[in-house]
Amino acid sequence: MTSAYPLAWPTSWPRAVRRAPARFRVSGMGAAITQTLAELRRLGARDVVISTNVEVRLDGLPRAGQRIPPDPGVAVYFNLRGRPAVLACDAWDRPEHNLLAIARHVEAMRGQIRWGVGTVEQAFTGYLALPPASTAERPWWVVMGFDDAGQTPEVVRECYRLLALERHPDRPGGTAEAFAELGRAYREGMRACGGEARP
Repeated sequence: MTSAYPLAWPTSWPRAVRRAPARFRVSGMGAAITQTLAELRRLGARDVVISTNVEVRLDGLPRAGQRIPPDPGVAVYFNLRGRPAVLACDAWDRPEHNLLAIARHVEAMRGQIRWGVGTVEQAFTGYLALPPASTAERPWWVVMGFDDAGQTPEVVRECYRLLALERHPDRPGGTAEAFAELGRAYREGMRACGGEARP
């Protein structure tokens, strides 16, 4: 198992607009990691990478005493029978709850397989098409030039307006790709900060 910081959200996965407190309990990020790895091991997953905004120690485990990150999303990348797969969740307001939700999702999928409803390949058909690692999206705050995600909606909006002038394809040095990336980062940043994405 490897931990990746900061969060590398899969490009094809939509983000939650609102996050709720979880309806289940877990005693910290370490316990959620243990449960998730156990479920993935039972499934036959290999080369597991857990990507979050929870800072990690040198051994890859989460550092103690951290605040809940503004973006509590979790993405779990792994190989399943030689094919890359990803599961991601940001429906809950704490990273450990999102990771435990992934563990329970894997448990439910294993149940389908165990009960003869389908195969591993059928269960993971929608989770196998991944972009190459080099095209993974950068976190919104990195795209906008911030050190972290702890910004106010006003600061994010003003930064977007200034950067849009630089990165617009009609401006010298601007490109359609850079402008599109900035637009995505602005929308994600406003959602993460509790603001409304408007020009």
